[in-house]
Amino acid sequence: MIPIVALLLCGPAALLATAILAAAFSRHTAATRLVYGAAFVISAALLAIVAGHLVGNPGEASASLPLGLPWTGARFRLDGLSAFFLIVVNLGGTITSLYALGYGRHESQPHRVLPFYPAFLAGMNLVVLANDAFSFLLSWEFMSLASWALVMAHHRDEANRRAGYIYLVMASFGTMALLLAFGLLAGPAGTYAFDAMRMAHPGPLAAGAVLVLMLLGAGSKAGLVPLHAWLPLAHPAAPSHVSALMSGIMTKVAIYGFIRVVFDLLGAPAWWSGVAVLLIGGVTAVLGILHALMEKDLKRLLAYSTIENIGVIFASLGLALAFKANAMPSAAALAFTAALFHVLNHSFFKSLLFFGAGAVLTSTGERDMEKLGGLIHRLPVTSFVFLVGCVSISALPPFNGFASEWLVFQAILRSPELPQWGLKVIVPAVGGMLALAAALAAACFVKAFGITFLGRARSAVVERAHEVDRWSLAAMAVLAAFCLLAGILPGFILDGLSPVTLSLIGDRMPVQMAEPWLSIVPIAESRSSYNGLLVFAFIAISASLAAFFIHRFASHALRRGIAWGCGFADAVPAAQYTAVSFAQPIRRVFGGFAFRARETVEMPAPGSLEPARLKVDMHDVAWEIFYQPITGAIDFATERLNHLQFLTIRRYLTLVFLYLVTLLLVLALWP
Repeated sequence: MIPIVALLLCGPAALLATAILAAAFSRHTAATRLVYGAAFVISAALLAIVAGHLVGNPGEASASLPLGLPWTGARFRLDGLSAFFLIVVNLGGTITSLYALGYGRHESQPHRVLPFYPAFLAGMNLVVLANDAFSFLLSWEFMSLASWALVMAHHRDEANRRAGYIYLVMASFGTMALLLAFGLLAGPAGTYAFDAMRMAHPGPLAAGAVLVLMLLGAGSKAGLVPLHAWLPLAHPAAPSHVSALMSGIMTKVAIYGFIRVVFDLLGAPAWWSGVAVLLIGGVTAVLGILHALMEKDLKRLLAYSTIENIGVIFASLGLALAFKANAMPSAAALAFTAALFHVLNHSFFKSLLFFGAGAVLTSTGERDMEKLGGLIHRLPVTSFVFLVGCVSISALPPFNGFASEWLVFQAILRSPELPQWGLKVIVPAVGGMLALAAALAAACFVKAFGITFLGRARSAVVERAHEVDRWSLAAMAVLAAFCLLAGILPGFILDGLSPVTLSLIGDRMPVQMAEPWLSIVPIAESRSSYNGLLVFAFIAISASLAAFFIHRFASHALRRGIAWGCGFADAVPAAQYTAVSFAQPIRRVFGGFAFRARETVEMPAPGSLEPARLKVDMHDVAWEIFYQPITGAIDFATERLNHLQFLTIRRYLTLVFLYLVTLLLVLALWP
């Protein structure tokens, strides 16, 4: 019988073989169907293998290959944590490949996408399976380069080239931080195997440095503020199905790397580590959704929304660290389970929303919400499933976003039991930030759905829009069903996450399937409980009864009236609400400190027929504080160093001589 890890490694090998064949035959007319079909089959097979392993034998398994560093090899391991994230990766890969079977036919340059798509899936699988630092970093960098190539698929666009450049720089920075973190974990012994790192137990100073480096390395890939600069540029630049993979899946691989090191390899945490992760998560959640609210580009809005959800996950992980450091395993298990549950939920509804944005882009050729509107009449199925995604990401019951965020707040309510006063103050403050982010997320996706799908068409191309292909609709329908099922039956998922929580925290949530009526009880029934199935039944029955009584007993007379046109007698589409006007009240409240927003109104003189103009000037504060000084310093240094290429041979030899003398002096004086 083939060992489970060796069987799983056949999947990335098959994906890499598919990538090589795609590079050779990507210009063939059948290449799109064959490549995405192969990716679908391979991802589905990997998903079935991991799920079968968890059901039949949830233990650990490992394997080694004679590759990589000399006398080290490449080590791979399957445990509860890697199995969960393999399910996230391959479930996302399966549904995305199904969507791409239809969406990929509209790709203008498929030969720039097809070879790198299966390679991207292979890289994410290898990162999750890696059991030594060398294999992890090699797979991580391979994943980054494959996704960078996908971002650069439409490289003739100047904005896409800039997005690819910034993404490559940030990915290199993140890999360097991870390399330093693993170097500290390896210690004087210099062993790169994860099994040896677990036994090393670094000191407090080294552990703190590793935590900071992991926040920089994994946080830059996940999109933590202020390391998020690449994300709203790269995700919209990529094709929509790749955007779904990057936002819904690749960011979760980054979270896996953080959990693997901080919760598994680093040993017992200090309480202040929870404070750092909590604060970064809370700030990321609020700033991410504020940026999303200001956007009128649908894909950029979704990209910024990913930053908000990453903040929610990291805040929950920080809470788990704080509870674990204070020997509160049940509370830590609750916070950690909530984080993992939100990882899964975000992969569902964010992939669904990017699929919906791709369907809108395919039908209309537009991402700008100001030029859309009225699509609910022309894309009825897409509008319905997009609405499901909007409700889910807004954390409204009975969908899955509410269930996981509700668990996060239940964990926050355990904070009075923490002994440190700093945590007693910070945890409720972060809870308030997450509550604010949840409210702003609801407003953001009211805007996203309303401006895009409701109202009247704002352009002629929207009036001619039609529904997308069956493959794309099927993929979106599957994800919409997952969003509902995970919301009304969360107990199955929470119990499935218990082996992961037990292995890393030492405790687990109570068995949820033992609760009556399929309720979930995170702590005790006397304190809190939630039943998504009953909430769903109540909403469905009450809405049906309301519709019945209105149609049965209300007046049968049909009354038509002119809709209010904001004071305009002629109800032209231009008089409708826009994305910018919808966000104006929130921009005026938060824009001063978050964006340095400034509004300039140009009013014409009395009697003039010139229109009034409103100009809104906003800034990315994180970019201006952290990145502009660095780029300015690099430009200054390169301009000065540019003179070196015009030196004579005599001066070059003089410089080499001076460098050698300096090096010899350093070696001579070194103690």
